[in-house]
Amino acid sequence: MGRIRKNIDIDGHNCWTLFDSGARNTYIVKDIAVNLPMFTLKQRQLVSLGGRSHNVINDCRLECMIDSFYILAHARVLEEIGVDEHGKRIEVLIGALTMQEWGIRLNMEEEKLDMSHYPNEFIEF
Repeated sequence: MGRIRKNIDIDGHNCWTLFDSGARNTYIVKDIAVNLPMFTLKQRQLVSLGGRSHNVINDCRLECMIDSFYILAHARVLEEIGVDEHGKRIEVLIGALTMQEWGIRLNMEEEKLDMSHYPNEFIEF
């Protein structure tokens, strides 16, 4: 498991993002998600994240740019995700499923993202 932090672009807004291979799903804070297509879940989901329990009632369509790479994912909407080791507020948490789908790998030695496996096309069987 690993974690890398960096800004991503969501509709021209720089969002402090945690890429966390130890988290399965992707999450976004409500004040950022409010500008994205948001959906109410038919059944709330209880999520344990960052030592807290969260009741998730909304999901959103997240379109963003990571460096120059377009990413599309769905994200569970939380009031707050938490802060990083330096006390900076985390606005988006990109989890393992999104990283796997888009070929995002964590280069822990250099503390940066490896986008060399980004798919140029999706081949479905």
